[in-house]
Amino acid sequence: MAQKGVQLDREILSCSICLDLLKDPVTTTCGHSYCMKCIKGFWDGEDEKKTHSCPQCRQSFTPRPVLLKNTMLAALVEELKKTGPPPAPADLCYAGAEDVACDVCTGRKLRACKSCLMCLASYCDKHLQPHYELPVFRKHMLVEPSKKQESMCSRHDEVMKLFCRTDQQCICYLCSVDEHKGHDTVSAAAERTERQRELEGSRLNIQQRIQDGEKEVKLLQQEVQAVNGSADKAVEDSEKTFTELIRLMEKRSSDVKLQLKSQQKREVSRVRELQEKLEQEISELKRRDAELKLLSHTEDHNQFLHSYPSLPALSEPTHSSSIRPLRYFEDVKAALSAVRDKLQDVLREEWTNVSPTEVDVLPSAAEPTTRAGFLKYSQGITLDPNTAHTQLVLSEGSRKATYKKQPQPYSSHPDRFTNYPQVLSRESLTGRCYWEVERRGRAVRVAVAYKNISRAGWGDESGFGNNDTYWSLDCDQKYYSFRYNSIITPVSCPLSCRVGVYLDHRAGILSFYSVSETMTLLHRVQTTFTQPLHAGVRLCYDYGTSAEFCKLK
Repeated sequence: MAQKGVQLDREILSCSICLDLLKDPVTTTCGHSYCMKCIKGFWDGEDEKKTHSCPQCRQSFTPRPVLLKNTMLAALVEELKKTGPPPAPADLCYAGAEDVACDVCTGRKLRACKSCLMCLASYCDKHLQPHYELPVFRKHMLVEPSKKQESMCSRHDEVMKLFCRTDQQCICYLCSVDEHKGHDTVSAAAERTERQRELEGSRLNIQQRIQDGEKEVKLLQQEVQAVNGSADKAVEDSEKTFTELIRLMEKRSSDVKLQLKSQQKREVSRVRELQEKLEQEISELKRRDAELKLLSHTEDHNQFLHSYPSLPALSEPTHSSSIRPLRYFEDVKAALSAVRDKLQDVLREEWTNVSPTEVDVLPSAAEPTTRAGFLKYSQGITLDPNTAHTQLVLSEGSRKATYKKQPQPYSSHPDRFTNYPQVLSRESLTGRCYWEVERRGRAVRVAVAYKNISRAGWGDESGFGNNDTYWSLDCDQKYYSFRYNSIITPVSCPLSCRVGVYLDHRAGILSFYSVSETMTLLHRVQTTFTQPLHAGVRLCYDYGTSAEFCKLK
């Protein structure tokens, strides 16, 4: 009760002009009190009328009153200031600039909590009570607070209770018989019901999509956890495997070192033993040479003839030609080099099985539309010399193949093409890859193929594009054509010396592009790849024809 009294005093001691506590309060003869500055400012605006009035009761004063400070009110205001401004009760929320104010409140208006569509007024909690208590207001429709102009027709100043479906706007009754005459009109309530039904349907659809999306998110989260767990386990296992391989290599390295040191010791011992024998033999020969020299200087013929037959015969010389320590170590070096080459071949050939495949979590990305987009997937390609036909010379770091007249002295290898002048890449291709081939001379086939293709024979089984294990683009001096499974599809396009190849292995997309200032699609394949692919080229039987896999930035 005390707080309510303080609040009542605060309202009484407030100026009705500035709505704040009285400052230098003055009281008019009609009994109303104002701030001296506020009432003087109000009356200054009325000087032209020659009469002055009270802002609240409108009582007139002639002449303009001379006002003096009301000391009692000033003392009460000062006393109220000492107590501090009490917080406004929760049910006493004044309307701000953006709020809808109660139409019934006088003075400082409270915030409206409801608007009545029948009364065309807004009410605070206190002034809304009659709508809840009196039977006469029971049919009135209460809605969230809204400003009157939102429900009133600006042209006819009537409530907009209709909706024009033709023009998609709310209208009043007069509008329906005037500028909206003949239009499809319904009551605003009916249109609201229809829109509400659509809204609920949209909400159900949105909620369903939210639920589906949340399920997908959970599945993706589970997939991420599974991928992380699997990858961590694979990393752990691979580290163990590589540690075992490293230990095995270190053991082999240690064994080879021990064997070499042991052989070195044996060979050195044998050589030194032979050296000692040779040195002894040399000493003996020097002694014999001295004796013979002395005998040769004997002047007495009889003594010379008597001594000469008694000289012992020379022993067989010691030879070192059977000991070749350097040859032994060269053989070890050659053997280790052969082991290294075989190990590299095994790692290169089997790495595709070791390398993890892409985790198919999200749909494959769309094919790029610009060369810059393709270059994001650029793949370095090097040619495998073990697959090169003997009339192909590899250069530029095994990126370029050139057709030569003289066969090359390549070693025999089961992966080598023996009939057609073809070569495959070292790299196995999965995922999304892009590469470019620069061609010179006559016809070149730019191809991709499975590694298990036939390497021998003149039939369809070994030529690029002649069966279902490779796909090739034939690039001649005058035309392009696509070749697959012995079916040739002509391609009409301006010729270019550079061909771009885009592969999305998981999506089964293989595209060939003519690359110049722009990229022009030549042919696209949509299929299912069952194995990793290898890039390849085949050159025509024309000396000097070449194909180079370009370095892409």
